[in-house]
Amino acid sequence: MQVRPYQSEDRTAVWEILRPVILAGETCALPRDMSEAEAIAFWTGADRKTFVVEEEEQILGSYYIRANQLGGGSHVANCGYVTAQSATGRGVARTMCTHSLTYAKAQGFKAMQFNLVVSTNTRAVRLWESFGFETIGRLPAAFFSPQAGYVDAFVMFRDL
Repeated sequence: MQVRPYQSEDRTAVWEILRPVILAGETCALPRDMSEAEAIAFWTGADRKTFVVEEEEQILGSYYIRANQLGGGSHVANCGYVTAQSATGRGVARTMCTHSLTYAKAQGFKAMQFNLVVSTNTRAVRLWESFGFETIGRLPAAFFSPQAGYVDAFVMFRDL
């Protein structure tokens, strides 16, 4: 697997990964009726750098990295990750997290923070914990899951 910067020709493949995640509404705080144009504009916005993970010329995942806040909070990175359903369990998210931590440090970020990790997304929580992220806050009923109703979300943080 290799990680490389997103290119405009990756749009369709990234949308095909984002679409089921957005429609499911279980792990990502984006509107479930978000259009392709809206989703790609969000995922590849001017305030972030977007990457894809590919293997044998097939895109298996994508992530973005940006400053979590402006001004005095701009030394803390924030990321969003998405893995193709067909690639779940193959180490794609681990590859993206490894790359994002290395990239963030190289860009001068001092820490990384995930603002809204859905508590029912236990695979992600375990993965982030394996990378040294700590849950520094619990947001009660902060996320609506179509399957589970209102569930807690975590703020997760790690120094770089």
